[in-house]
Amino acid sequence: MADVPARLDARPVILFDGVCNLCNGAVNFVIDHDPAGHFRFGALQSEGGSALLRAHGLGAAYLDSLVLVESGRAFAKSDAALRIARGLGAPWALAYYAFVAVPKPLRDAVYNVVAANRYRWFGRQESCRVPTPELRARFV
Repeated sequence: MADVPARLDARPVILFDGVCNLCNGAVNFVIDHDPAGHFRFGALQSEGGSALLRAHGLGAAYLDSLVLVESGRAFAKSDAALRIARGLGAPWALAYYAFVAVPKPLRDAVYNVVAANRYRWFGRQESCRVPTPELRARFV
């Protein structure tokens, strides 16, 4: 893990598609509902995001997925989304408990449909999100 950004700490890191409007909206949602700063963030396309993917044995196949790196493990797709919801606490944690019972193949099938159509349905930006100075410390 020598190429993983040195400024990481023990907080979970959400890796997201930095040019996807849906993904950026999800990051904004987490920021708004995580005032304690439990989560950190990184664009999948960034140097830090790429390093985290490599460190966890994940490659280009995950560039269209939400990835959560937490407690030394990487979670992708619906598992990542549900674990993030749980990390936000009530009432968002209820989504974790409601949907974790749904079989993973079914959850990920729905996730894959949204992921495959995210640019068409929600649009995309020309470049990755640039965090505000106040939020810069939460990005890898």
